[in-house]
Amino acid sequence: MPRRLLKQPPAAVTLMVSSLVLFVVVAVASGNLRQLTLAGLTGLLDRMVPLALVAIGQTFVIIAGSIDLSVANLVSVAAVTTSFVMQGRSEMIVPGCALALTIAAAIGAINGGLIAVARVNPFIATLGMGLCLQGLLSTAFSNFAGSVPHAFEWLAYGFAGPIQAPVLLIVLLTAAASLVLRNTRFGAHLYGLGGNRESARQSGVAVNRVLIGAHVLSGLGAGVAGVYLAARLGSGAPWIGRDGVYDLQSIAVAVIGGTALAGGRGGPWGSFAGALLFATLDASFTMLDIDSFLQQVLRGGIVVAAVAWQARRIVGHVA
Repeated sequence: MPRRLLKQPPAAVTLMVSSLVLFVVVAVASGNLRQLTLAGLTGLLDRMVPLALVAIGQTFVIIAGSIDLSVANLVSVAAVTTSFVMQGRSEMIVPGCALALTIAAAIGAINGGLIAVARVNPFIATLGMGLCLQGLLSTAFSNFAGSVPHAFEWLAYGFAGPIQAPVLLIVLLTAAASLVLRNTRFGAHLYGLGGNRESARQSGVAVNRVLIGAHVLSGLGAGVAGVYLAARLGSGAPWIGRDGVYDLQSIAVAVIGGTALAGGRGGPWGSFAGALLFATLDASFTMLDIDSFLQQVLRGGIVVAAVAWQARRIVGHVA
């Protein structure tokens, strides 16, 4: 892979290194030294995959000055669609994945159309879409739907040489997203749109088209996460996206990774680093045997502190 695709901003590198240092310190302090083996570190990376997939898509819409609260239920839609179409048959792998991703992209396009064309507030448009999806899922399915063939589980548990397949997947998609944002006209227009919509419009940017494109990519990120979770669980269920809180968590890790909620600033490697931090916190809480309710309190406090630090860093940089 070209080195420039893997080039990461210093803040993302710092966040990744800090997360790994925290993981090592907690493993040593708690006596869980087996977590420092290759299997333990691979498990840490594997833990972050679904959230990172959603967060990468979310990064596109936040950079554009929008937001997507439908992603959690969209993850469930993609997972259920994948397993329901496959029904355990290998010959249905491609149709199942294709249909799930097509639906995800279509829902993203509808979200973008509501925001860009109908001028609906992004928060309201995507929240409403998420509620619609949740209602449809609850009406059509009450339990796990269908199943995936054993061969398809390679996506979650297989290896490509020495590298676990989901880890390779998330690195490749993050690199591809970085390439799109940094080296294409669409990426430049996206940053311009998030920085100042009116200026972007006056500069000839097709604002509506770019915004819809960002939401399509957000939908695809959630769709890929749903397909991955179907492979990991062996089936899709209507609650897996909602229970994962992928809507709010994807926004949190993107912001922690340096993406500005006001738009115009950020990148996928920062979101990757934010997802790694969340995975590290989960693993650390488990190793320290912290009560689940206290975990939520600690995580919330850490998120607020990290976002506050990020905001001060950005203000200081601008000043």
